[in-house]
Amino acid sequence: MLSKEENELLTQTGPGTIMGDLMREYWMPAMMSVELQNPDGQQVRLKLLGEDLIAFRDTNGKVGVIGNSCPHRGASMFYARNEECGLRCVYHGWHFAADGTCLDMPSEPPESRFIDKVRAISYKVEERGGLIWVYMGPRQEAPPLPSLVANMMPEGQYTVSGYYSECNWMQSLEGDYDTSHVSFLHNGAREPEEIPDPDVTFERYALKTRWARDSVTDTEFGCTSGNNRPAEEDTTYWRIAHFLFPFYAMIPASFREKGFIAVVPMDDENCMRWHISTRNPALPRPPGFGGPPIVDGMITSFHVDSSRNGTGWFDRFKIAGTRENDYLVDRDAQKARVGGLGYSGIPGRGQDNGMTESMGVVYKRDQEHLGTTDAGIIRMRRILARAAIALREDGTVPATVDNPDLYKVRSVSTLIPNGVNGIEATQDLQWAALSEEQQATG
Repeated sequence: MLSKEENELLTQTGPGTIMGDLMREYWMPAMMSVELQNPDGQQVRLKLLGEDLIAFRDTNGKVGVIGNSCPHRGASMFYARNEECGLRCVYHGWHFAADGTCLDMPSEPPESRFIDKVRAISYKVEERGGLIWVYMGPRQEAPPLPSLVANMMPEGQYTVSGYYSECNWMQSLEGDYDTSHVSFLHNGAREPEEIPDPDVTFERYALKTRWARDSVTDTEFGCTSGNNRPAEEDTTYWRIAHFLFPFYAMIPASFREKGFIAVVPMDDENCMRWHISTRNPALPRPPGFGGPPIVDGMITSFHVDSSRNGTGWFDRFKIAGTRENDYLVDRDAQKARVGGLGYSGIPGRGQDNGMTESMGVVYKRDQEHLGTTDAGIIRMRRILARAAIALREDGTVPATVDNPDLYKVRSVSTLIPNGVNGIEATQDLQWAALSEEQQATG
């Protein structure tokens, strides 16, 4: 358990906070490129690390992310005209480029040079692999984008999905780094016999033995957790998961795809969850994989109810099951224990959101009782807190900020001979090199 002060250090990411300063050292996946499809199209409200921002694609196709409030009198730039390579506030016509430069002040007399003194808040932006990345840090020259393999693939060989969660980023991320819950929340009603070929997914062993042991080790990128349990007489099933600074999880791959999850704080009570994975069209997905349809090589929604989406700060990619409708829990399905729905009775991504949101928008960790399989979560918290404090006290920046190659690691799901440490034995799989084609694309 954590004290109130320790919990606040981990969960608060607004301007001037210890964890917020650490977050701002990194690029953040903030949007899908398809959210800003057309030059001079409609802008989007974007909330990151407690700041209200406006994202837009200008006349030349460049993406800008600027402060919501017009520097003149504070009117929202959401209502601005997107024209002539910038946003023009409809209140007095002041016009700002993607980099915050003031281009025009039509309400000022010709002799005024006030235009040279006014800038809009703006942040650096990059696009790669279907994602729009934002850097909100202090550096004049931003660090390199992280070399996350699934975000460095050619078009058509990756999938992108995202959904909103009404809770603090930390408890949402903890749900990803906790691989033990998969055997219950998501697969509690399934039996080992339902998975005919363990060579494809190995998930049979997670259903056959639902308890597990954890082995955790620190790494340059964060930490690695090896969730392991008996498999055959002479083998152990290892699920190797990673936490990577500052908000990434790589969960054990069960169908031979590389991927990552990013849990990006919108503010202290809301977060966006991004799921990005590689896609090999020639590789059939295993029986029982219930992902959304793939269109043109990209997933643009994942259990999202588009009828509930809007233009508000928290209205992008809202899933069907929410706190208000009890996450669409089906008590009959829960009792019948049928399929992937049968253990919890909750469909789709509502399973994860239902658990993490039901803790409260910011979980009070002084109430918890952690077990042995929570070793990875305990280590992740300590590493994050230690890094944030080191940055605040002596300016030490984690290695991942300037070394993008540390993100080329991948999760692993495999069988290892009994008595062998799976984290150590699978280093070649965890660090499988990118192909030449992928490197060129990246």
